[in-house]
Amino acid sequence: MGKWRTRGRIPFPLWLCIVVVYPVASLLFRLRYRHPERIPTSGPVLLVANHVSVLDPLACARLVFDAGRIPHFLAKESVFKGLAGTILRAAGQIPVARYSTAARGALAAAEADLRAGNLIVVYPEGSVTRDPGWWPMQARTGAAHLALTTDAVVLPVAQWGPQRVHDYHTKKLHLRLREPADYLVGEPLDLSALRAEIRAGRPIDAHLLRETTELMMSRVRAQLSELRGEPAPLAVHPAPRRERRDQLPGSAA
Repeated sequence: MGKWRTRGRIPFPLWLCIVVVYPVASLLFRLRYRHPERIPTSGPVLLVANHVSVLDPLACARLVFDAGRIPHFLAKESVFKGLAGTILRAAGQIPVARYSTAARGALAAAEADLRAGNLIVVYPEGSVTRDPGWWPMQARTGAAHLALTTDAVVLPVAQWGPQRVHDYHTKKLHLRLREPADYLVGEPLDLSALRAEIRAGRPIDAHLLRETTELMMSRVRAQLSELRGEPAPLAVHPAPRRERRDQLPGSAA
């Protein structure tokens, strides 16, 4: 009963999402967690993960739910259509109108969600990695902005496995049951010094955002290397040109 208490009140739209996501994720993936206890059972959390498949949110939602929390995802606006979109909004998920100034509204909504004590999942790459070896590609800086402007616990998370079920690079779905999907939750990032500088008047400029983004993603890459049992390449694959121009939060797909 402990984890049910930490999840708090679950509204009906969120129950609908759980009824769909939980069994589907259980069928598709054999989830294996390392250090899920590092996910706080209360308070604001910014979970920063690498993006290897359009199915990532299913598996990552299970990770967060199994740890006793309710995940709120930043997801591309095109997902929020029709009845499904209405349910997702009511369940606390946040649409991102990518490639437009309207995307800044998603950043403000995410900040408010964190200040309310919720857990937000962000994929700073913005979309599934284009790296042929599935290593994280160049990330956007929206997640760094959230990390610096709130008091959220910032957790780097590496994931490996969902890409074997849906290969984004070939656009092929390989329906396998109980495919291993590994998650490594890292130690929280210590951003206290940077946050103190910002409170003292340091501007949040492009250099600071890029520096913080690289700090977060370097941790994710190191954890992914540990999961895969092989060293990460020194070079970081560039993001698609259009996505490099948009420096707003990553989507969930």
